[in-house]
Amino acid sequence: MAVLNVHERLVAAGADAVGELLDTLSAGPEDRLWPSAHWPAMRLDRGLSPGSAGGHGPIRYTVSAYEPGVRVRFDFTGPPGFHGFHEFAVVPVDAHRTLLRHTLSMRTTGAARLTWPLLYRPLHDALVEDGLDRAEPTARPARWSPYVRLLRTALARRTPPRPLPPGPGTSAPATGRNGRSGASAASA
Repeated sequence: MAVLNVHERLVAAGADAVGELLDTLSAGPEDRLWPSAHWPAMRLDRGLSPGSAGGHGPIRYTVSAYEPGVRVRFDFTGPPGFHGFHEFAVVPVDAHRTLLRHTLSMRTTGAARLTWPLLYRPLHDALVEDGLDRAEPTARPARWSPYVRLLRTALARRTPPRPLPPGPGTSAPATGRNGRSGASAASA
């Protein structure tokens, strides 16, 4: 199954400021983009640099491209059946507005043809929207759907945390907050 999942946020800031935000990704306590207060932290064994391996929760990837202040792409290495990438990109609109885009493009095979739409997609959508909320702190946060809250509760009870490679800025995942819901995203 082909999947294209895109989330975008128009940020009231120039591309340089949004690019600086992108460059903090996975950089530990200074990370101003990844929503690790409510989701498993992103950890990379060599920080934000090509070839660095890591992930978040059960999702595994390597950094396949990094253009500071412009984009970072992660190629999936797990879970089984995820074949593709996800990336953040900074797209200038004008001197005072920038589009921050997250794109997930992959082909699913095997069990992932079921786990993506039933499990991973709702959680992914909520996580990415939470990250975009961090890019624009004055925005009203999206709400987690009841289904996302149910999945988070069920997974927290059943799944012990998986070890990640050591990396800068390791932090323990926090419990979720009530009332959040995943935002919409395109999936094909």
